[in-house]
Amino acid sequence: MAAPELPPVASPPPHRTPASAWVLLLVLAGIWGTSFILMKKGLVVFSALELGAARVSVAALLLLPFALRHVGKVDRSRFKWLLLSGVVGTLIPAFLFAYAETRLASGLAGVLNALTAVFTLVVGAAFFGQRLTGLRVLGIGLGLAGTVVLMLLGGSGGDATPSGESNAWYGLYIVLATLGYGVSVNVIKQHFQGIPALAVTGLLLLFIGGPALAFLLLGTGFVYKLQHVPGAWAAFGYIALLATMSTAVAMVLFNKLIQSSTALFAASNTYLVPVVALAWGLLDGENFNLWHLLGMVIILVSVAIIHRAK
Repeated sequence: MAAPELPPVASPPPHRTPASAWVLLLVLAGIWGTSFILMKKGLVVFSALELGAARVSVAALLLLPFALRHVGKVDRSRFKWLLLSGVVGTLIPAFLFAYAETRLASGLAGVLNALTAVFTLVVGAAFFGQRLTGLRVLGIGLGLAGTVVLMLLGGSGGDATPSGESNAWYGLYIVLATLGYGVSVNVIKQHFQGIPALAVTGLLLLFIGGPALAFLLLGTGFVYKLQHVPGAWAAFGYIALLATMSTAVAMVLFNKLIQSSTALFAASNTYLVPVVALAWGLLDGENFNLWHLLGMVIILVSVAIIHRAK
């Protein structure tokens, strides 16, 4: 007797990105893309050192309850990795971006920030065993070429920079900052799997927030400016908004985005952030020419290749 035919097994339906994920993606692009113009506005009154220290201090104070809640749940052997990630991925970049934007247009700073994807791969391949393929090497090369185009040919965006000067070489500060981001991403991925992103962010800020706050209050003219310089409170408001939205709120939203979609979809905010940053820069009177466009396209193509290369 012949065995009865089994009904064909239906293939799993393709993954569909929910509408809520698209909303989160756009909100995140708006938050991170706006961070560069907020830094520019803060630099109207405060120095780069003051802005960087204030940004870290406000973020640390905001997330202190989450840090205290989780500090006893993390093995002490991981503290050194939290310190490393906090210093190279948050503290130093806060100062480097601030220094860069004393001479570099905020829109171009947003474009160069896309190099984070390039250096995440470079650091992962150099120290964490991530595989390099021909396409990925091509993506890295294109990213660096796009950076050269922006820095040597694109300039800083003209006289709309906070200092009124043009110095595209200040883009090197952002290159170093994105290298730090690349180290931090790999450290967190390697040593903090399964720990909520908000908890990790709060804990690493716990390590660097105290020194940043002490330096801000005792080693700078921050308090004096708040008391005596016109417009200081408004400038500090921009910095506080930067610390709150770009660090605390954005981390929560990004974690939700990864859970409701795919990592590739979540990473696509890399393409939107430069557009938002440039739009804010144009509204604020910054220049944008064909060299800027060419450099941005080259960098974003390099990121696309890195994200999709196997």
